[in-house]
Order: sequence, then C-alpha cells, then structure tokens
Amino acid sequence: MQNFVAIDLETATAIRSSICQIGITEVLDGKPQTPKSWLVRPENNEYDSMNIWIHGITPEDTANSPSFPEVWKEVEPYLQGKIVVAHNTSFDMYALRDAFDKYGMTYPTFDYFCTLRIARYIVKGCYSYSLDVVLDHLHIDFEGHHRADSDSLGCARLLLKCLEIDGSNLDEAFEAKYNFHRGKFAPNTFIAHLAIEKPGVSYKQYISSLNIDPSKIDTGNYFFGKSVCFTGTCQYGVRKELLQKVAEVGGIPTDSVTAKTDVLVVGQQDYKKVGDDGMSGKQEKAMKLLEKGKEIEILSEAEFMSRI
Repeated sequence: MQNFVAIDLETATAIRSSICQIGITEVLDGKPQTPKSWLVRPENNEYDSMNIWIHGITPEDTANSPSFPEVWKEVEPYLQGKIVVAHNTSFDMYALRDAFDKYGMTYPTFDYFCTLRIARYIVKGCYSYSLDVVLDHLHIDFEGHHRADSDSLGCARLLLKCLEIDGSNLDEAFEAKYNFHRGKFAPNTFIAHLAIEKPGVSYKQYISSLNIDPSKIDTGNYFFGKSVCFTGTCQYGVRKELLQKVAEVGGIPTDSVTAKTDVLVVGQQDYKKVGDDGMSGKQEKAMKLLEKGKEIEILSEAEFMSRI
C-alpha cells in the first residue's frame, strides 16, 4: 500500500521564500488522512496584491502567526524520512529551499515527486494539468483551489488515482518507466525532480544561441526544455518579455502552434479577432492537436506566472 505525504505552500509575494501557509495530507496504507494547515507570518508581514488575489490570505490573517522557522518545527516530523509529493515541485520545493536558505536552516531529509509531471505522463486528454482542472477531468472531489490544506488533499488523491490507473508504485521502476528521477532534500543537498534528457536533444545548446545567461537556466523549472507559445494580450508583461522568461529558465519560446508545441499560454483575447467560439487561431489549432492525441497543455497567463 502507498504511504506518502502531500504538501502545498502559498506565498505572500513573488519572492519564493515568503511562505504564508503550509498544508499537508498524510497518506497511510493508501488512505488520505485529515489535512493539516498552518498560517505563517512572512518577513515584515508583507504581501503582493496578486498573491492575495490568488489565495485570499491577507496580512491581517498572519499578523499574529509564527514565523517559518517556528512553524517548521511542527511540520518537519511529518516529512522527515518520508516520500513527499507536491503539485508543481518547481514551485513548492524551491520555495522550501529558499526559505531554509533565508533563515539559515538545515535541510530536512526526504525524497519527493511532482504530481503535475506524473499526471502529464498518465492522464491523457486533459487540456491543462493545473490541480483543479485535472481533478475535475478525473471526477475527483475537490473542495477549493489555492487553500493549502485542500490543495494538499487534492494532490494526494490525484497521485493515488494516477498510480491506480498505471498500476504502479512510487519506486525506481516507476521512474525508469517514465524517464525521470525523483527529487531529494538532505542536509547540504537539493536535487530537483527532473526528466532525464533524451539522447540527441541539447536544450543548453539551443539556449546558448539566444545569448541567455547560463546561470539563469533552471533545470527544475516546469518549462525547462518545453516549447512554449503565447496567444492574446498579456497582462503581466509584453509577450516578448514573457518569451524571454521562458528562454531564461531553459524553455523554448516559439511564435506558432505546431505538433512540437508543449504549452500554449492564453492571454486576453480581442473579441473582434477571434471566431464565434471565442478562441484564437492558435487555440483552435491547439484543441485540434489535443483531439488527435497530441500532448499540448493550455494555460492561462496566471497559471504560467505561477509556474515560471
């Protein structure tokens, strides 16, 4: 039977170490336990309006909450030496790492897996693998998005369903089957959950042709090695700037949807230009590719920003 711990984090600002809520769900013998959550007072109790809009946590909510080091004393025993999972570890695990570094804390010891990536391997025909979308696609009950306790429970239920569909366990055979390796925390050690690069594919060589600072390439980022295209008007920067962000983390920015496209990011559409279905030509092409079985993911701009 499966035993693991699902974790979800919410942050107060664009700085990943600004954790303001931690939620966990233990899974014992394949059964999710009651979720637990802790509010955390970020440094100076400062928040960005965008983050408040996403999760609804405000400075008033955390004004009297303990700091991250204090909360972690309660959280760590649930994770230490366990298998830990999160939906988009390129955010949650990097946020943990940055918080440990910020406060000069010793890293805990645990292996971890990313349910966002696992769902992409196993769940077919889903237009997006954001937690709420893929759970709805699988008809799994979900109490609400961007609440750390309910997100951790949703993450746990998603992984259990994926393993049931695949008939697998979280072991080396599972990693070999889908050509990735688990992530790891240990004192003085941080290893990202990564896909193993295929022979003959050199993303670093591609990025070097764009004159990108190699120190910015982030092999643990969700968009590393993925072909990313945009459609519509961007709200969080001009398209050229967002494509630059993709290139900087090691992704492949493109200007058109093709069979090689991995992700289409949809901004605000001009109703004068889109068809009767409200979709741009790129969206329509992406949907047709999906119908043919092509694994292309369609994200909102907000979802893109949360993963970049």
